[in-house]
Amino acid sequence: MDPNDASLTCVANAEWLNAQGIAVKKITYKQATLRLVRNTLKEMFLEISADKSKPVKLKLKGINVHSKFMTEGKATIRFNEEKCTLFLSNAPPGLLVQFLKIIFIKITTGETSNGESKEEMLKKTRAHLLSNKANQFDDISPVTNAELARARKLAVGKGSVTTPSPPQKRKRVSGEADRPAPKKLYTPSPLTGNLETEVLNEQQRMVMDACKSGRSVFFTGSAGTGKSFLLRKIISTLPPDGTVATASTGVAACLIGGTTLHSFAGIGSGESELQRCYELASRPNSSQIWRKCKRLIIDEISMVDGDYFEKIEAVARYIRKSDKPFGGIQLILCGDFFQLPPVVKQDKFSRGAFSQDNDKQPVVRFCFQTKAWKECIQNCYELTVVHRQKDPEFISILNSIRIGRITTEIRDRLTTTSKQKIEVEGILATQLCSHTNDADLINQSKLNNLSGEEKTYHATDSDTYMTKQLDQQVQAPGKLTLKIGAQVMLLKNLNIAEGLVNGARGVVLDYVQGYPLVKFKKREFLVKPEKWSIKTAGAVIVSRSQLPLKLAWAFSIHKSQGLTLDCVEMSLSKVFEAGQAYVALSRAQSLDCLRVLDFDSKQVWANPTVLEFYRDLRRQIRDRDLMMPVAVGQKKKEGGLKKSLSAMGLTKSLMSKPLVTIN
Repeated sequence: MDPNDASLTCVANAEWLNAQGIAVKKITYKQATLRLVRNTLKEMFLEISADKSKPVKLKLKGINVHSKFMTEGKATIRFNEEKCTLFLSNAPPGLLVQFLKIIFIKITTGETSNGESKEEMLKKTRAHLLSNKANQFDDISPVTNAELARARKLAVGKGSVTTPSPPQKRKRVSGEADRPAPKKLYTPSPLTGNLETEVLNEQQRMVMDACKSGRSVFFTGSAGTGKSFLLRKIISTLPPDGTVATASTGVAACLIGGTTLHSFAGIGSGESELQRCYELASRPNSSQIWRKCKRLIIDEISMVDGDYFEKIEAVARYIRKSDKPFGGIQLILCGDFFQLPPVVKQDKFSRGAFSQDNDKQPVVRFCFQTKAWKECIQNCYELTVVHRQKDPEFISILNSIRIGRITTEIRDRLTTTSKQKIEVEGILATQLCSHTNDADLINQSKLNNLSGEEKTYHATDSDTYMTKQLDQQVQAPGKLTLKIGAQVMLLKNLNIAEGLVNGARGVVLDYVQGYPLVKFKKREFLVKPEKWSIKTAGAVIVSRSQLPLKLAWAFSIHKSQGLTLDCVEMSLSKVFEAGQAYVALSRAQSLDCLRVLDFDSKQVWANPTVLEFYRDLRRQIRDRDLMMPVAVGQKKKEGGLKKSLSAMGLTKSLMSKPLVTIN
């Protein structure tokens, strides 16, 4: 939904009550379109319409908005004067948030009567009732910059009838300053995160439009091009019912508020024969999930084995009793095949398959090599604008390493980083390891070498039966043991402006009120428990509360995917997969915060099958773009009104409270 388009499509249920609170009328709309309209008196109404039904108009005056469950696509609007309650569900979460914001802006900025006296209003009302336009309604005009400015002022200024003044700031008690103030302005969620403050670029909008049109798509891009951000944005614009967000790894699934692909598919590891997979997926819970699925999202698709992909495609057709590709399910796939490949069994090895030496390498069959991929995927896109790194030199180096190309200049530049001192005030560099066991051993050894008393923090899980799944999907550990002097990594975005972001490095200084006081690069911060939520295959949301910290002397390359590290060191001597060196290097924010030890060009190579796939993919994209010329003067605006609307500080009045009263 465009922010200027005051409409929304979702499930709607309206209920009218009498003076005794008894329901006297109910209307159910399985798919309703909600519009904001205005009559000739400039009074605003919410119009609810559906096929073969007469539109219902409810006056937008004296309303209560319950927005606690917006991130699940649900909201309630109570029209007090009309004694009607409107229940909204299965609304695209991001679009629902935007729609409620527009209601707030329009009511807030249109609350006065343009200075008209009571007599003038009565005269105008009489003329309206006598005219033949008494029942005429027009769409609400787009949100203007003037309305945005006024709404922003009312949201944070002196207040008004519809927007009460914010409470006076009280003096902080000692220790409170350690909590980041911006946390009060929004409510993070597993589905939408803090996407409201970001604007899609041209490439991302093309992908978004293709997904909303119902096409099955694959979009890719190098590390740091905003693939996960775009995926979360896409999820927020799709109806929750029938949309299943999955990822090949637990951590990636948590980042998009979904579940693992294996958990959704219901066929275990997929190593069984196809007939056995049919039987496993036919179990009541699994089959019901497959039948309800309309849109299947898979993040980190590069790590899904081709054989497994073909099996779940066959299972989809079998369970859904449909001969259409993937049983008629729309696919939205995201990933970078130049990064980590699928994990294969130890007996699938060949000699010198991809590397520059003769070591045994795993035989990999990628998803794009399967018949299922060719039949299902209708459009492919590649994001090319890098957001993680800002240095053009580093971006150029990473782009070359991504395709396995090492020049003398690149080798020499990376070699010089081995002498860099990147430690700052006791914050050491995180060592990236090719094997998880190596990282765990380093962390435990370093912790044991510290003097002082250990302090252990246990996670609180909403469902103890889901602890194992939470361990797999959530970065926050079930058990966290710290000591003063421990090197830690932040696992949540708490205050971006002050550098308190996912991947920020720090060192434990002390304990205050039982919580660790951590020194980060820009500030000291008292770390308190945060909440992570994941969605199971059955759409049940479970959560974990834990300190957003993890020991960070060392980290595995596999588990670093998605992270941006501001102080990182690596050897790469044990790299064993194509793309592994690229993933490790691309975690660094810049060359200045990177130290590469014993760099060897042989540690960098790309899979030739992947290289060929991307050559074909770019050719397809180029041919498609040539067939779709853009008319002169039709350049889309990157910022403007959309950016202003989504980034404005209305969260104080509408987004941060479960109940908002507008009189």
